[in-house]
Amino acid sequence: MTTPTPSAHRPDALTGTTAAMPPAVLAPTPTPTPTPSRPRPLLDVRRIYVEPEAAELPRGREVLARWPDAERVEVASHWNIPELHGDEANVDRWVRIKTEALVLGVKKSLAARPNGRSSDFVAPSTANGCAMACAYCYVPRRKGYSNPITVFANIDRITGYLARHVARQGVKAEPNQCDPHAWVYDIGENSDCSVDATVSDNVRDLVDLFRGLPTAKASFATKHVNRDLLDWDPRGRTRVRFSLMPDRVARLVDVRTSRVAERIAAIDDFVEAGYEVHLNFSPVIVHDGWLADWAELLDQVEAGIGAKAKAQLACEVIMLTHNEALHEVNLGWHPKAEQVLWRPDLQQPKRSETGGWNVRYRTGDKGRYVAALTDLIAERLPSCRVRYAF
Repeated sequence: MTTPTPSAHRPDALTGTTAAMPPAVLAPTPTPTPTPSRPRPLLDVRRIYVEPEAAELPRGREVLARWPDAERVEVASHWNIPELHGDEANVDRWVRIKTEALVLGVKKSLAARPNGRSSDFVAPSTANGCAMACAYCYVPRRKGYSNPITVFANIDRITGYLARHVARQGVKAEPNQCDPHAWVYDIGENSDCSVDATVSDNVRDLVDLFRGLPTAKASFATKHVNRDLLDWDPRGRTRVRFSLMPDRVARLVDVRTSRVAERIAAIDDFVEAGYEVHLNFSPVIVHDGWLADWAELLDQVEAGIGAKAKAQLACEVIMLTHNEALHEVNLGWHPKAEQVLWRPDLQQPKRSETGGWNVRYRTGDKGRYVAALTDLIAERLPSCRVRYAF
């Protein structure tokens, strides 16, 4: 790895200004520039890579019927499609592949993994990959040069497993930061459920399942406003975490997502429809003026949502972690994003659990960034409880 080269360490470095802090002195960062408006719909599926077993299942047949004119390519495994996952030439077609390709497979291994931050457990995924193209997303790291949506057709097996897993937990004996009463299951760790819901009924089946589980809740983070979900009657058993960041940076790194203002505008409607709505402030990206940008965003949320939403509001704060391999991929299709994501002057390397190299903000500085932002949340959006921050 070409590890980030530290500059002179500044223990008091905060690239922003609040009333409680002096302005920081840091090397200037290029001002984020807007990405162009998306020229095509999120999905225009023209080729479906299909595991034969998936094509025989009811959900698989439903997905294939949605795009009857799409070319079908039989594959042995949704994880082993060389022309998608191993071809460096795909960097130049990153967004096109996300728009036009879909993978239909079967989820082989089912497990609910303990979590403890966003949720008590991470549910077995009903999809992975995404039609959006956020420049910092960790999901492409395992799939190389392309990660279109993979939808799993064995939804009945997945929901059956989850129902049994919830039953085994019994009643939650002690409150925790995930939820005081319910066991929380993250159903969208490897995808965006709001987008997945445009491909199949898997997400709706999960919302239906948790509606009938009084000791558990489903949860997912999203950057896409899908108003079809408003008709699903979740009855408080599904938590939607709208991901927000200042619009100036979002226009650079949140590629093909709903605009930040649209996400804020949807909060009241989702609360009224019976969802619990939290905020996902992630990833927090440090750049010149970042705290001023966050103050503006928090003011927008404060002014843009009603009392009912504020009464149940909470958030999570997650500082940016970036990855060397993804950095190299991004340089091939969206190098401007790397001006704010890859900051050797602010970051330090860390070996990941899978053996690759990640970078994150320096120890000490990161803690000060977190404290500065959580203090700002308390000042500008006092109704929003911070569930966790790191």
